[in-house]
Amino acid sequence: MKKSTLSKFCYTIFILFFMYSSSSCTNDLTEELSPEAEEIKDDIDQKLSTGDFTWKNWYLSVPINRGDGKATSIYYKDLEDANFTSSEDDYVWKNSNGSYTFKTKFTGYTTSGQYGTNKGKYCRTELREYWRGNQSTSDNWSMSSGYHKMESKLRVESIGGNKRTFVAQIHGYGGNSPATVKVAWDNGMIKLEYYVKPTSGSNWTSKYIVKKDLGYVGDSIFTIYLEIKSGKLRTKLYCSDRGINTGYKTQYDYKGNGYDYDNYFKTGNYFNWNKDKSATSKVRIYGVKTTHY
Repeated sequence: MKKSTLSKFCYTIFILFFMYSSSSCTNDLTEELSPEAEEIKDDIDQKLSTGDFTWKNWYLSVPINRGDGKATSIYYKDLEDANFTSSEDDYVWKNSNGSYTFKTKFTGYTTSGQYGTNKGKYCRTELREYWRGNQSTSDNWSMSSGYHKMESKLRVESIGGNKRTFVAQIHGYGGNSPATVKVAWDNGMIKLEYYVKPTSGSNWTSKYIVKKDLGYVGDSIFTIYLEIKSGKLRTKLYCSDRGINTGYKTQYDYKGNGYDYDNYFKTGNYFNWNKDKSATSKVRIYGVKTTHY
């Protein structure tokens, strides 16, 4: 083969290889988003900054006996000022960058008043939403009307036992009070669990549940988005370190399936049961934002 012909041949091979490499190795996640997600591909929603909290919209439950066998509640002024008792300091503290660490353990007191070593096997250091900020647990919202969204920016710092904790929820209020939507950090995988319409009876329970993997975040910072739009549950997971931006995915039509509970958001560290009763977990929360209209 002549030298000029060989040079042209090598150049052609190089160009073809470059084009293939560029197309196969691209990390432009927006190309993979559904048309529904295209509208938010360059926004990443509110882009939560560290320390972005509106504390009047929350209270924090910690697994300490408040005096009647139920978990202690810490309210917004003490959260805002990081004004914690010596006992509370074991479960929640403010970091120098404005984030908060929520620690919990297997043994402790629950909101239902059951002690962890017996029946209260899901202890938590977890935020509970007050929608309008009026400091009442009757302050909840309906899936049948309006728009409702929570975005929570988190990282699991350490975890023992079965290495599984719930980091976000939509919880029903009143009556059977179903844990309607739960997001678990499970050995680094973000898992969605949500109740669907019961085929018998009227109670929405874990007997009728769907589970999905949303993405592996490991020990990286991630933001989980739970949205109710036109009565439908939509989710999104964003994790910059892992190159994850799922865009919004419609998961289930609650309004269309007759779901009639009022609801509230929760986020934090809701530790799952495990056999090691000395096990603890720590979740850092960088910011949380809710939107209702």
